[in-house]
Amino acid sequence: MAECLYNAVLFYTEHVGEDVGIRLLVFPKKNSTTFSRKLLQSPDGGDMNRIGTACSKDDIAIFQGQTAPLPDGIPGYTVQILNVCASGCGISNIHVSCGWFSSARLINPLVFRRIYYDDCLVNGGEALGPGESLSFQYANSFRYPLSVSSVTCR
Repeated sequence: MAECLYNAVLFYTEHVGEDVGIRLLVFPKKNSTTFSRKLLQSPDGGDMNRIGTACSKDDIAIFQGQTAPLPDGIPGYTVQILNVCASGCGISNIHVSCGWFSSARLINPLVFRRIYYDDCLVNGGEALGPGESLSFQYANSFRYPLSVSSVTCR
């Protein structure tokens, strides 16, 4: 009988402006001598050789997915905003293109707030360090497309 050298993991993904999907990741088992590495491709074709370069808005990732609706039936969504930079790049003044963003569920304005049309501020303008993230939930009859419009690199 052949020994299985890999573990497989299914996970749910949803990217802003793209369809929802299920991905299969396959990892070598811990004691396996087989290794493989594949770089994740940026959906916008960004520079994949970013080690040692200055930070940019591409270092902020936004993920959102549907959650349970409010008792009155208004759909709910959870948003996670993540600094994907590996080290040395605290990113502040994160602004997100958000249209006329509004929510039937209260959101802490220090976490996420609309300043003007199509301009929302993340974390009260304070920095997200490497690997740090924040999340919030909102409720609206539809999902807002959210994308990073500008950042300040520290």
